[in-house]
Amino acid sequence: MATKKKTHFVCQNCGYEAPRWFGRCPECGSWNSLVEESIASEETHVPEGQPVNEPLTLAEIEDLETERIGTGFSELDRVLGGGIVPGSLILLGGDPGIGKSTLVLQVSNDLAARGQKVLYVSGEESARQIKLRAVRLGARGQGLFLLAETEIGAVKRAIARLNPGLVVIDSIQTMYLSEMSSAPGSVSQVREVAGQLLRLAKESNTAIIIVGHVTKAGALAGPRLLEHMMDTVLYFEGERHLAYRILRASKNRFGSNSEIGIFEMESSGLVEVPNPSEIFLAERPRGAAGTVVVASLEGTRPLLVELQALVAPTPFGLPRRMVGGLDVNRALLVLAVLERKAGLALGSQDIYLKVAGGVKLDEPAVDLGVALAIVSSFRDRPLAEKMVVMGEVGLTGEIRAVGRLEQRLKEAQRLGFETAVIPASGPRVKAEGEKMRVLRVKDVGEALVAAF
Repeated sequence: MATKKKTHFVCQNCGYEAPRWFGRCPECGSWNSLVEESIASEETHVPEGQPVNEPLTLAEIEDLETERIGTGFSELDRVLGGGIVPGSLILLGGDPGIGKSTLVLQVSNDLAARGQKVLYVSGEESARQIKLRAVRLGARGQGLFLLAETEIGAVKRAIARLNPGLVVIDSIQTMYLSEMSSAPGSVSQVREVAGQLLRLAKESNTAIIIVGHVTKAGALAGPRLLEHMMDTVLYFEGERHLAYRILRASKNRFGSNSEIGIFEMESSGLVEVPNPSEIFLAERPRGAAGTVVVASLEGTRPLLVELQALVAPTPFGLPRRMVGGLDVNRALLVLAVLERKAGLALGSQDIYLKVAGGVKLDEPAVDLGVALAIVSSFRDRPLAEKMVVMGEVGLTGEIRAVGRLEQRLKEAQRLGFETAVIPASGPRVKAEGEKMRVLRVKDVGEALVAAF
């Protein structure tokens, strides 16, 4: 009598495993997401001929200076921490059509043109379709190999034959392991394929870039375990109707996870934006109430962007609060401080806030800019055109210090700003008294007096 194959039910949203089917996942609460999958037999012994690793002390391990691989994009190298580390596993996520495949194809072509062997594996397009896109982007690297394949075993055999320096998998949701009965893109398939790619990268010292899809909520599709297995997780952001794209690292074992890279999408592909502050301020209206320039810091890069606010009497009983590109909770906190500490009657006003240019700001230093933009629109009084502001607003109305103040002021001075409203606390910086008038303020009341 044949042995019955063991199965279990796996949530396709979070990876929760259950012995029986549930209509609603007990872990993440999603409905109808549990799918029946076979349980793979587990080998408890070490196969013959496979070397057994022994634990070593830290002093016994040989020091190794790893030379990073430059991608040809200084913006991407900045986010990665200086380039691609050999043997690393990199996950690149983003909305459909944002430019993920364009970016990895341009990087692949640049490395191939510099003598590196690159294998580009696509499970979504044929080799001819990739060639059409490559010709449009001007990619003609002789060392760039294309493979249209979805079975991970065939991909591993191709990697063993070519021994490339970089492998691109586009995308992880299309890859599958033939030994598993579940469909490509399922939690078990994604988890097992990622595990095999991780082992391959570490054993062969080959860098692998994996392209991943994102859900409607903006998170990477597949189990959360997928991000934990990666060395670096990158998100490609931006509005589809705008030309600018922002690359962020949410995890980076080999560098900072707070750096960003900025690109512009053109007909010939992605182009780096070396001076993003000038781009974001290029269309700023002159003499308009409700606009203010803030100096934000993304990693080690100061970024000057425009905040816009619109305050208007509400025709309904409940005023509206709409925020774009900012943390909604921080914006509501600033509104409460203005009502309580500055005496502004904002309870009967609709308030709309946004960051111009499609940038997302989440650091506390933009609080003061939010406050001044709201007051400017409410009083219909424009701020000085060449004024930049920065500072965190506390619940008692105090203005708290911000980090890397001198770098922010230098960037503002480089772009021609003449006045800066900054927190009173903090060290004196060189920019004070050098072509820039610096106004230090202790609380929201002083900031309003200084700005207007």
